[in-house]
Amino acid sequence: MRFENKSIIVTGAGSGIGRAAATLFAAEGGRVVCADKTDGADATAQAIRDAGGTADSIQMDAGAETDVQRTVQLALDRFGGLDVMFANAGISGGMANIFDTDVALITEVLRVNLIGPYLAIKHAAPRIAERAAQQNRGGAIILTASVAGIRSGAGSPAYSASKAGVINLAKTAAQQLSGANVRVNAICPGLTETGMTKPTFDYAREAGKMDRVGRLNPLRRGAQPEELARVALFLASDDASYVNGQAIAVDGGLSSSHPVTKQEYGRTAV
Repeated sequence: MRFENKSIIVTGAGSGIGRAAATLFAAEGGRVVCADKTDGADATAQAIRDAGGTADSIQMDAGAETDVQRTVQLALDRFGGLDVMFANAGISGGMANIFDTDVALITEVLRVNLIGPYLAIKHAAPRIAERAAQQNRGGAIILTASVAGIRSGAGSPAYSASKAGVINLAKTAAQQLSGANVRVNAICPGLTETGMTKPTFDYAREAGKMDRVGRLNPLRRGAQPEELARVALFLASDDASYVNGQAIAVDGGLSSSHPVTKQEYGRTAV
């Protein structure tokens, strides 16, 4: 029960990593505000309550400042404060290259994927710091970045640029919150089966090619949302009390290597 009586916001909680994280936070005693642009937030909160947990929901746009403010205020009103913000919401922006990407598209991707986490920090961090001082315990902010933000090859230019910004934002915020007892870290998922990647996984299953999904990482598979959610929970918990300003790749080992000719385990390279 690492999060017993702690107040937690999860954005993008309507599906995928956000839904998995909200469910796990609640299962460990957290009181969760499930936030999403869709009514999936309501479904996640209801599922948590049906399981005996505590949750409320709100439909919001993660890149709109007034919506972020409303979401933080809901946590304050409903649960008396705020301990954890998991700024997870994001969009893909398609796969167009630099020369075919419309300026309006990259602007929208940056608004949701980068300005969204910025707003989450701006409005949540002071409240988390207040709670930390009142209760003499630390608080945490977790941002969802991506391996696409580490180096090229895992997403479109718009998406990759936005997630690289999230990684730096986590580091910068950790520094600017010095002395507040609020840690800021990012997770960098590799290929994970979420609403965003559902078409890829559905196609692979229908075509009998699931063995090719995630084949470029050493584990030779994609991830499930719960595998990313567990890392987010670790970073939000006191188990990670000395982890701050970091971007943790959760990608099956994909980002551990530069491009090479791979050899099979137990076989001699040809």
